[in-house]
Amino acid sequence: MKARLHRRSFLEATGTLAAGFTLSGLGHSVAWAGQLPFHAAAHAEKLGWLLGCQAYTFRHGSFHEAIKKTASLGLGYIEAYPGQRLDKENPKTRMDVGLAKPLREEVKSRLSDAGVKLVNFGVCKLVKDEAESRRTFDFAKEMGVETLVAEPPKNAFDTVEKLCDEYAINVAIHNHPKPSFYWDYRTVLDVCKGRSKRIGACCDTGHWMRSGIEPLEALKALEGRIISFHLKDLNQYGVGQAHDVPWGTGKGKIREVLKEVRRQKFQGVFSIEYEHASPSLLSNIAECTRFFDAVAAEMAAKG
Repeated sequence: MKARLHRRSFLEATGTLAAGFTLSGLGHSVAWAGQLPFHAAAHAEKLGWLLGCQAYTFRHGSFHEAIKKTASLGLGYIEAYPGQRLDKENPKTRMDVGLAKPLREEVKSRLSDAGVKLVNFGVCKLVKDEAESRRTFDFAKEMGVETLVAEPPKNAFDTVEKLCDEYAINVAIHNHPKPSFYWDYRTVLDVCKGRSKRIGACCDTGHWMRSGIEPLEALKALEGRIISFHLKDLNQYGVGQAHDVPWGTGKGKIREVLKEVRRQKFQGVFSIEYEHASPSLLSNIAECTRFFDAVAAEMAAKG
């Protein structure tokens, strides 16, 4: 497969171009009329599934380059992560809460020009100290972020809950692999208990697999608390060094995962995140997108 999928192939896969769309779901009220060259996940959006890229996928380049690559793939959403260099011209400037006001405006302008919406930011730092965590929420509000992806310590949740409700911004708890604190979905459920519905899970299916957890098991247990996804398929199960493969070609049972997500009537963001440095990265992401939208089309047809 070529490194970049031809525009016509994407159009044949999705069956449509989209100038704009409006969706609503758990924690989301999205109205976005992007200027994408084509739209690669139109069927998925009929289900309220917003497909984008985690900028970590393009970590060897700048955030501005990640925006361009996301748009070139026909995807209208991006999740930024703290610490990525902003552009080639200023390699020491990072996409983070300390970004100066003029550079924040430049980022928003580049996103708008590309037709890409910054929906999530993470994995970011949230702590018990309100002033420190408020800086992150202020940044998120200014940049239009709907969900902060984080791994807060247990003693931070009174602060996190207060700020979630005040800013109307979600916090999705991410699971890095074992032995990180949230590797087991039961720990996520425990810290969410009795908390605002704006606090829930960012389901990293690949890290569950690396930790020996069956993604379907975790998803069923987390029903009602799922806010977003780092969706991955891996070539091996229960192996820490397993690497990413195009969705539907690995051991992650992605079709069954999406079926379960549909059963739960989930609506929200799925971030494509590749940690494997593949020379065919863009074509692999294109394959993930085609698979995702084709499965969504089947489900939409069934009603």
